[in-house]
Amino acid sequence: MARINTNVPAIVAQRTLRQTQRDLQLSLERLSSGLRINRGADDPAGLINSETLRAEIAGVDKAISNSQRAINIIATTEGALNEVAALLVDIQGLIVETANDAALSDEEKRANQLQIDSAIESITRIANTTTFAGRKLLNGSLDYVTSGVDTAALATLAVTGVQFGTATFIPVDIVVTTSAQKGELFWRNSAVPAGQNIAIEVQGTKGVTTFEWGSGVTAARILAAVNMESQATGVEAVYINSANPASGIIFRSTGYGSDQFVSIRDLPTGDPLGTVDALGSAKVRDEGQDAIALVNGATARGRGLDLTLNTRTLDVNFTLREDFGLGSTTFAITGGGALFQLGPDVSTNQQVNIGVQSVAATKLGNANVGFLSQIMQGQEFEVMGGPVKASRASDIIEVAIRQVSVLRGRLGAFERNALQTNINSLTITMENLTSSESAIRDTDFAAETSRLTRSQILVNAGTSVLALANTTSQSVLSLLGR
Repeated sequence: MARINTNVPAIVAQRTLRQTQRDLQLSLERLSSGLRINRGADDPAGLINSETLRAEIAGVDKAISNSQRAINIIATTEGALNEVAALLVDIQGLIVETANDAALSDEEKRANQLQIDSAIESITRIANTTTFAGRKLLNGSLDYVTSGVDTAALATLAVTGVQFGTATFIPVDIVVTTSAQKGELFWRNSAVPAGQNIAIEVQGTKGVTTFEWGSGVTAARILAAVNMESQATGVEAVYINSANPASGIIFRSTGYGSDQFVSIRDLPTGDPLGTVDALGSAKVRDEGQDAIALVNGATARGRGLDLTLNTRTLDVNFTLREDFGLGSTTFAITGGGALFQLGPDVSTNQQVNIGVQSVAATKLGNANVGFLSQIMQGQEFEVMGGPVKASRASDIIEVAIRQVSVLRGRLGAFERNALQTNINSLTITMENLTSSESAIRDTDFAAETSRLTRSQILVNAGTSVLALANTTSQSVLSLLGR
């Protein structure tokens, strides 16, 4: 064929050259950007998948950042609580020192009281000034807001964790099914023959002591003697019938719970003295009983009057009033708490809500023993008020130290078991997601440089072929006799 109007070989060469030039430009774009997918046309399905992975990576990255920031908040809070705990220990030492009545002058006692007052004021100051990025941490602003709490039923209440979900408030129904009891032994005067001397051993959780009385000793004298030593033994005495001393005596532990007990033995034989338990069975020793309650239908067990419930939706600690007994009480949690977003998606499954109670002096302690602010000068349990008040102040400090220690331990467990493990898990997730996104979207330079070389060769070859195709039409001139 010898046609000159249409050069079909040149058209074919042009089409092939355009394709190889596009391939060359694509390789240059991928190598210069480092991305295999620069626009949707490069790989539509791959673009969709990589964008989804990018969104997940961004969420995981922020979740890691949130967890790290939460650790910083917890560290700041725990550091302040460490100072509060140190001050409480110092106060305990000053109380013990002040109780050494005969060895200290009045001036030294007043100086100790001033130190105690200063330490208590410092605790309240720490509670009011501990902040992170402008947010108060220990003044109760991170505590839960409750409504309808019956203070006649609950001596203390600490809500430490709530999952609200879509609810605006959480109702809490407490039903005490088993009341807390003291260890009790009942003893009637008729248990000892008339004219016989009495020698007994009284033992409780705090210690043991012995008493001796001659024949004809009265119940009032026995009761007074036991109560004088109650701080040393942990055992107190009351009349079975307060209106009739002849009714006999109840020896009972000063505290509630299964770890409290009372033991009464005859001396020197160690035999029973005729004491019986509440059911009338002869016993020389009786233990107390821990309270048991149903909280929103779940069983909460505790130690004495203190009960704890820890479920996925509700974490609460409370102390019952001594005179509450069996019964029920309700309240509502209406908001508050410290909400931490720990996952890449905004949902309750990836959030943790905890409460941080105030550690001000008016909040440390409880209604059963008293509050820290009450041991300051001029208050009900000031240390200078004598050994009885000093003992009560020591009990308050003991409760306060336990409250701060529990709060520190709970925050530490949250940091270690929730935040640090969350960061470790999310970091692994981030690695895998990034690897997957890179495999889809990033350029494989080894493969792409090979394609670039191939495209360069084909472009050069195509250009030469096109030039050759353009010259083939000149062969018709030979037919014209040239």
